[in-house]
Amino acid sequence: MPNTKSPAAPADFVTFGETPLTIEQVNAIAEGSAHAALSDSPAFLTRIQRGADFLDRLLREDGTVYGVTTGYGDSCTVTVPPELIAELPHHLYTYHGCGLGSVFTPEQTRAILATRLTSLSKGYSGVSVGLLKQIEGLLQNDLLPLIPSEGSVGASGDLTPLSYLAAVLCGERQVSKNGEQVDAASALQAAGMTPLRLRPKEGLAIMNGTAVMTALACLAYQRAEYLCKVATRITAMASFSLDGNAHHFDATLFSVKPHPGQQQVAGWLQTDLACDQPLRNEKRLQDRYSIRCAPHVIGVLTDALPWLRSNIENELNSANDNPIIDPDNERVLHGGHFYGGHIAFAMDSMKNAVANIADLLDRQMALLVDSRYNNGLPSNLSGAKGPRAAINHGLKALQISSSAWTAEALKLTMPASVFSRSTECHNQDKVSMGTIAARDCLRVLELTEQVVAALLITVRQGVWLRSELQPETPLAELPGGRLAAMQEALAADIAPVAEDRMLEPDLRLLLQRIRTRAWSLYD
Repeated sequence: MPNTKSPAAPADFVTFGETPLTIEQVNAIAEGSAHAALSDSPAFLTRIQRGADFLDRLLREDGTVYGVTTGYGDSCTVTVPPELIAELPHHLYTYHGCGLGSVFTPEQTRAILATRLTSLSKGYSGVSVGLLKQIEGLLQNDLLPLIPSEGSVGASGDLTPLSYLAAVLCGERQVSKNGEQVDAASALQAAGMTPLRLRPKEGLAIMNGTAVMTALACLAYQRAEYLCKVATRITAMASFSLDGNAHHFDATLFSVKPHPGQQQVAGWLQTDLACDQPLRNEKRLQDRYSIRCAPHVIGVLTDALPWLRSNIENELNSANDNPIIDPDNERVLHGGHFYGGHIAFAMDSMKNAVANIADLLDRQMALLVDSRYNNGLPSNLSGAKGPRAAINHGLKALQISSSAWTAEALKLTMPASVFSRSTECHNQDKVSMGTIAARDCLRVLELTEQVVAALLITVRQGVWLRSELQPETPLAELPGGRLAAMQEALAADIAPVAEDRMLEPDLRLLLQRIRTRAWSLYD
């Protein structure tokens, strides 16, 4: 069951400055399957330059602009002497160089660069074309700033992590090039790039925005979208393994509670299982909730995906720094677009729905390995027979690990957005915590994918054992033969557990398959 999707070829380009970007385009850049290219449209380049020129003229006329002629944050009442204005943006990224924690992965960093470039290309940030081209150069040469992941409260945007981008553009700090850590100045020189000297407001424009949390949200969205499909396929295989009642997914049944996403999940299950066949008398009339209510659990996330996309792509394609430069009406507008509340809410909501899927699958596993509830399958789904059955324990430890991963995922569902802290001399007295929410969501997704990997081993084993017990119900005769195709795809990676073995290599291979979306499901 190979993936029939055609990934973007390396020659594909995502053009910045012409049309709004999609989540998929950000992910393509992050994965390295598409390149970034700044628009060369004269109208676009002229618009960008107009904002920078307006700021220059305002400064010549002794205008007061926050973060240009004043200090930052609570220091906005401090006037910067004209001879020091040029140094101010470099001080901004310097004193914000206090991030900690693990650095963002290459994929995450590419997404961050793409997201910031998208916002600055809107033409409301007062930056030069040269700055945009410098970010484009980082992406095209795959020079990835080493950005610590911790230190942002999500308003005034992602100041501390984005300071590492600003510094690299100016030839300071470090980048990753081909997996090696290199001084930014050396990396820029090798790529034929010249370190920037930031113009007034450019440091603030780079740093005062929601690029980090939004980039992480784009990556989270794609993983969550695939999770809905693979969790549904696991449910179908679990139902078959348990000799369950496919009538729980009847189309008429779901027509009377018409949540579209829930109906979609039920429809997928209808394509996998024989929902229209008469119910055998010996079958259990009502399966337990983790099977019967699977569309209701997975459907919550499926139904949330459209508005999650809307919020994430709205933020992605917004100008979200401060102040906003209006080149058309020649105004400087001081506001709070750096506040990441929409991304915080999206990520807090997503991680809740995702963790519930982990819990659902963990409950399915509990049924499958327990001989009291699995309708005749061996305890722990052990494939050992004869005297050797006494020393084999099948998937016993795998269930323990699945329970651990599920518990950790559930623990992280506390919403980050409610933990606002007043900071920076009470100037930033209400903050979004959007970046923490996004990081939490990615961790919940990681843990849930580990549960998914465990369940793929489990249902592959369960289907194999059920097929031996009930050969009169062949998988290939189910609608479309989809379960048989999935079993075949899994069998290519995972041998049946006939004798106890170390399962970590199988889990790691399956995680790779999940994260590369190796199986085309319900397309």
